[in-house]
Amino acid sequence: MISPLTLSSYPRAIAHVDGDAFFTSVEQAIHPALRGKPVVTGKERGIIACASYEAKALGIKRGVSLWDAKKSCPGLTVLPSDYETYSIFSKRMFEIMRRYTPEVEEYSIDEGFADLTGMRQVFRKSYRDIAADMQAVIHGELDLTVSVGLSLTKSLAKIGSDFHKPNGLTPVAGKHIHIFLQRVPLADVWGLGPNRVQLLQKYGLKTAWDYVSRDPEWIKKLLHKPGLEIWHELRGTAVMPICTDAWRPAASVSKSKTFSTPSNNREFIYAKLIRNLESAFIKLRRHQMRAGELSISLRRKDYGETGLGARLDRGVTVPQEIVPVVRELFGRLYVPGADYRATSVVLNRLEDDRHRQFDLFDNPARIERARRTGELIEQINGRYGKHRIFLGTGLHLPKGDGNDRDQPCWRKVNLIVGETARKRIRIPMLDMVV
Repeated sequence: MISPLTLSSYPRAIAHVDGDAFFTSVEQAIHPALRGKPVVTGKERGIIACASYEAKALGIKRGVSLWDAKKSCPGLTVLPSDYETYSIFSKRMFEIMRRYTPEVEEYSIDEGFADLTGMRQVFRKSYRDIAADMQAVIHGELDLTVSVGLSLTKSLAKIGSDFHKPNGLTPVAGKHIHIFLQRVPLADVWGLGPNRVQLLQKYGLKTAWDYVSRDPEWIKKLLHKPGLEIWHELRGTAVMPICTDAWRPAASVSKSKTFSTPSNNREFIYAKLIRNLESAFIKLRRHQMRAGELSISLRRKDYGETGLGARLDRGVTVPQEIVPVVRELFGRLYVPGADYRATSVVLNRLEDDRHRQFDLFDNPARIERARRTGELIEQINGRYGKHRIFLGTGLHLPKGDGNDRDQPCWRKVNLIVGETARKRIRIPMLDMVV
């Protein structure tokens, strides 16, 4: 008989809240006529971004091309992604979570962690009942279902939220960890990617219990520090803190766009790449960061992808300074005659730009002039619309084979009185007749 790893039920109580098919669930919440029907989002990309559970029941999954999805399900409802509305619902979901604890981590747009430790005194309920209340309020106020995992650590809570979907609640007390882990395959462990899983399987490991049963030194030698952290988390010892920062400096900033129609037009593809570059730097400057490394990639019609990167001699904050680098990388990647479906830009080696120290060979006057130019462009675009002022390559965009957002989402077409295409009230407009 296997002994428990710990007899303490909840020395810490961490809940992981995960939205069920979040994007399509939001669409069904604001468009009641779509409820119970197979719905997918991603029309602007040509690839399914999210599928409702009704669509999943028909075998339609994320990442499948819309052509294949429509072929297998002629009655499928395909919608363009409405990220503005999704972010509104996301913000409200996290606001509900903060009613139950001030320690909430916004892990992604549709999932987050909540540290409920000690909140039993406030609510006079068990941790399970507090998590159940939070789940019920989210459903009642937003008309969305979420799945919740509750346990001693973030890793165990995240596995729990995936255990019973949709609208599931899986509490894993400390005294039950050893039972739960025997039912969890390695592939379902947060942080163990496909390569690590295949490596562990070569040593005979199949479940999360097999993983935690190994000696920690063996784990550390094979998977180093990250693997050992996962080992501790699965055994109920929390080593991953709840990060409550609204925005954390990311390791990178990326922008990617899929064309509505694959293209072999060199000028159009390059213009799309530069537009991604401009968008990435808009986000970078918003958080007062600079980038010291750049990488680009081109995705072909057959989903094959090639990319190249370059280390910059100093951190930059405006795209104009590195266009020559991007042009050179693009020239090495582009294959004449090939059909491409997407371009992407990633900015790495990010640093805080608020307290800049110039190097010996820097040209402070030129750097300051570029910074001011970027600020002026942002002011104009902020007033008159994004990309109203853009790099000259953008003039080639109308010559392309299509636009990556041919059909605007419902919310951008159905404006409330007084709204404009760029300025809208931060509420989703419900599709109902009163």
